[in-house]
Amino acid sequence: MLLVPADLPFPASPEALYGRTGPWVLEIGFGDGRFLVELARLHPEWNLLGAEVAPASVSRALRRLKREGVAQARLFRGDARFLLRNLVGPRALERVYVNFPDPWPKKKHAERRLLQVPFFRLLSTRLAAGGALLLTTDHPEYYEFATAEARASGLFEVRPGPPPPETLRTKYARKWLDQSRPIFHAAFVKTAEADEAFPPIRRYPVPHALMQGTLPPAEAFRKQVETAPEANVVLLEAWQAGPGLVVLARVEEAELAQEVLLEARPSNKGVYVGLRPSCSPLVTAGVKRAVGLLVRWLEAQGLETVQRSY
Repeated sequence: MLLVPADLPFPASPEALYGRTGPWVLEIGFGDGRFLVELARLHPEWNLLGAEVAPASVSRALRRLKREGVAQARLFRGDARFLLRNLVGPRALERVYVNFPDPWPKKKHAERRLLQVPFFRLLSTRLAAGGALLLTTDHPEYYEFATAEARASGLFEVRPGPPPPETLRTKYARKWLDQSRPIFHAAFVKTAEADEAFPPIRRYPVPHALMQGTLPPAEAFRKQVETAPEANVVLLEAWQAGPGLVVLARVEEAELAQEVLLEARPSNKGVYVGLRPSCSPLVTAGVKRAVGLLVRWLEAQGLETVQRSY
């Protein structure tokens, strides 16, 4: 039920994910999963997909879906833009729900808002003809912002109206209704499609290197940082694992953030440097950079690189 990008082809086949055909419907920001449960009850023929960035919310939603016996939902922890670009194929979605998104009300944070022209351009290539995004929010300024961005994209018709009844039964809707706050709703209906290809992120073979020399102790490690247009990499900490080292890395790329375990350990050919076997990230350009950054740190500690594959 919980999707792991490293284990999936890009794009993923709905038939393979759900074992059946049916309309594919996405909720962005599913919170505790209450709305997905409601959709499953109302539309048992739908294949449901959810995207959420908060790990605690994903955990709560997963428990709720299992408790309620919802079998036709799949969850993704991460940025919805990554999900749309990589896992969802062209014109595969029938509908997208965005319920009470974070409005990022401070002016300096406005660029973090999801519903902007670039997002609408990407979404237009993933929605079927006549498909729609349904926005429900209690924030009037964000509502005006989102409708203006949708119109500016030239790809969607904005149809204001009352929210679907099931939306008003969600956690936040009940909260705002109890406070007598107004709720705003619009359907953004696809009328055209962007001409960009929006290719999925590139995958790479597992990066590794072979070095010669003596590994330093974990106590010698200091945080390493590399910033580049394609990825920001931070080697956060290291600890001893027998005769070898394990290093925790954070890799941030466009629409994707991963925590990765690297290792440097003695082998019969020297010192192997690469991904720890228990770690299975999506191997991207940023993950390659993380391995390279660890190799360079080890070189600064006196080891010599004799072979590299990254």
